[in-house]
Amino acid sequence: MYKVTDPATGELIEQIPNATDEQVLAAIELVHHGYSSWRRRPVTERAKIVWRAAELFAERADELAAIMTLEMGKRINEGRGEVGIVVDIFKYYAENGPALLADEPLPIKGGEAVITKGPLGALIGIMPWNFPCYQVARFVAPNLVLGNTILLKHASICPRSATAIEEILHEAGVPEDAYQNIFASSSQIPWMLADPRVQGVSLTGSEQAGISVAAEAGKNLKKSVLELGGSDPLIVLDTDDLDETVRITATARMRNCGQSCNAPKRMIVLAGLYDEFVDRLAARVTDYYVPGDPADPDTKLPPLASVAAADEVAAQVATAIRQGATLRAGGHRVEGPGAYLEATVLTDVTPEMDAYYEEIFGPVVLVFRAADEDEAIAIANDTPFGLGASVFGTDRARARRVAEQIDAGMVYVNSSGGSQADLPFGGIKRSGIGRELGPLGIEEFMNKKSIRL
Repeated sequence: MYKVTDPATGELIEQIPNATDEQVLAAIELVHHGYSSWRRRPVTERAKIVWRAAELFAERADELAAIMTLEMGKRINEGRGEVGIVVDIFKYYAENGPALLADEPLPIKGGEAVITKGPLGALIGIMPWNFPCYQVARFVAPNLVLGNTILLKHASICPRSATAIEEILHEAGVPEDAYQNIFASSSQIPWMLADPRVQGVSLTGSEQAGISVAAEAGKNLKKSVLELGGSDPLIVLDTDDLDETVRITATARMRNCGQSCNAPKRMIVLAGLYDEFVDRLAARVTDYYVPGDPADPDTKLPPLASVAAADEVAAQVATAIRQGATLRAGGHRVEGPGAYLEATVLTDVTPEMDAYYEEIFGPVVLVFRAADEDEAIAIANDTPFGLGASVFGTDRARARRVAEQIDAGMVYVNSSGGSQADLPFGGIKRSGIGRELGPLGIEEFMNKKSIRL
């Protein structure tokens, strides 16, 4: 079942049955059939429809934010902000798509050639719950402009977001046979990927989900793009305003209640700043990040997406403490209904502890002491993940030098990461395969065809 459960109260709001196999097969046939007509529409026409979708997302921002708050506990203001970047993404590909898809002349020996840029066919998108609109936009906007058709399987706790997105796209002019939301179950994904009418899959989710989907896609010779977990480092080399650095780093970690793949989860601070940084960070998360109703604009710390998620993070914290980590702030589930967990700071985490290498998907900060720049880089790279990273320092050249030595798909200097429509997003190692957003995001499911004249 797809279920809407208010994570602030634990109240079950709505249940929707999974799609039957027959319904899924019918949806596959619909978008497969629709591909032949959608791809032949002029790219300028597809771009115009995508631009209209951006306008409709903007018009329904308050409604979409309220849905996200109810379904996964996102703070209402963060929900509005999420819709804002969705609008940016749709507008970016509407504006830039035609140029990004232009033929590319290729000088060759003994003749001339051109590389054309076209779609592949029907694609499956498997989306997570932590950013119910943004994650969909990253996949959908470029591929609609490119000319692919889409089957969208959203997270099982986000059926209202999924339905609202489908309504917006159809109202904007995307044909029903070019975009279909399906309430599919995970058990249906393998045979969907085996279907010859499906040409690729994009998944944003957990490492284990990525392994499973990549195996099925590979077995069936289907292209896959995977955006998985992260344990991003944030290195503090030095600062001329420690309070501001603490504020920025705390904000980055606590955004979306810590449920962001590319949030900085490991703060690595040079020894001269370490003690004071930890003290001020612990005070900041204790005093500022007080649990509250996510629908209240003044709330700073909402619930996690589910009681199960809150229990899992609390268990990870408890294990870290049992294995020898030091609890500097928070660390406990909040009494009462809902999926609330105190904002937490842990130090003295060592490689022998589970928390050193695993991803903690909640409002928990790990802080590490580094003797010097080289040790900071070594700690940053000592992870199975490689999504993003941040480096803070007053010497910009030094900060960039450090950034170039970090093993990650994205590094931000003197900012705490994030996402923007025109900047490629993606990771290496166990954080995934492929890139989304920016000029690279439209290329993943593209047929770059060489034509020799």
